[in-house]
Amino acid sequence: MSEKVLKIGVSKNGTIGSSLLLAFLMDERAEATRINVYEVTSGAKMHPPEMCTKTMEDLLRWQPDLILMSSPNASLDGPKAAREMAKEAGIPTIVISDAPARKALDEIQEKGMGYILVNCDSMIGARRPFLDPVEMSCFNADLLKVLAISGALQLISIELNKVIMDMLENKTPNLPQIIVDATKAVKTAKFSNPYAEAKAIAAFELAASVSKVTGTACFKLQERSEYIPLLAAAHEMMRTAALMCDQARELEKSNDTVIRRPHHAKQHILTKIKLHDKEA
Repeated sequence: MSEKVLKIGVSKNGTIGSSLLLAFLMDERAEATRINVYEVTSGAKMHPPEMCTKTMEDLLRWQPDLILMSSPNASLDGPKAAREMAKEAGIPTIVISDAPARKALDEIQEKGMGYILVNCDSMIGARRPFLDPVEMSCFNADLLKVLAISGALQLISIELNKVIMDMLENKTPNLPQIIVDATKAVKTAKFSNPYAEAKAIAAFELAASVSKVTGTACFKLQERSEYIPLLAAAHEMMRTAALMCDQARELEKSNDTVIRRPHHAKQHILTKIKLHDKEA
């Protein structure tokens, strides 16, 4: 008798750091035998709302067993309309978004959907005089390092795998309802060195504060002489957060205490700490 294979559909509308490697958080070596992942995206745009509903139409034609929806600010009209479609289809759905998505939590919960909102997944400095492709790439590289090393992406990986394993075992999945703050992220990362842990907390909190600066620069200020320094400052904050995460990981490496959680080909998560230990 063949094993059950789960079809996981990923809808990406716009971009957040947590979505950049979302499919790979479930299958980092492309060897998983019990899941298939299909991604659709509207690219950078979420407006008009039809950008999001068209993406969901495409995804639903694939008939996934589980849907992951990622976007900035999931309370906007486009993601909300796409959630209506997922709800009507009766497919278990998990929303992955950033702090502004809290405004949609009541509606998401009423639909019986799960959510993982990541507080440090801050908005980029999106104004033309400052943001070019190189600056955009550097910011996302720094943000990705913060998400990875602080424990935020590890938490997403673990929570998604709980749902996946439940569904593979024909159990009703318990969809996550989590707001990822520094405490939850760092607890998941399991730092052994207290100074590494402190650096990771500081990095998470610094990255989380970036949105306040970019929000002011993007939406409240009109004079270039006022908003450009703030945009640059926000990106320097994210770079500093990434450097602190680098330092935290180097401390763990020096003690040979980096925790690794690879997926088995059958999808369950293995664990090891010492570099030369065998995962189990």
